[in-house]
Amino acid sequence: MKHLHYLLRYLIALVVILGISFVLHAWIRARSGLVSIGDLLVGSYLFNFFMAFAIVAGLYAVRFRMKQQIGFLFIGGSALKFLVFFLFFYPSFTADGSISRAEFSSFFVPYFLALATETYFTASMLQNLEKENPG
Repeated sequence: MKHLHYLLRYLIALVVILGISFVLHAWIRARSGLVSIGDLLVGSYLFNFFMAFAIVAGLYAVRFRMKQQIGFLFIGGSALKFLVFFLFFYPSFTADGSISRAEFSSFFVPYFLALATETYFTASMLQNLEKENPG
């Protein structure tokens, strides 16, 4: 039950943070005269949500067996997100030869919010792991 509690808290935090950000992001875009959910905004938020959840859930699943490698796995997850960005999002953002601020923020706002949430929950997991199983 403790496992589900941790992942459920993480899921709720991720949904709330990215959900509020998405609504604000779309509103700001609309107020700026842009299409409110253009520039792959929905895809960016969904991609970052699913990747962030998968990374932390994966780390949580292997926390006892790979305790010493959690940091490297975390960095690897972030690198994977960047790789997917450059393979799938970046080409459509630069189709006209440049990337606008709106396009840049469409990916990196949810990326950084998801990364901050991942970091907080991964650090919390490691602290709890150290308390549960010192040494």
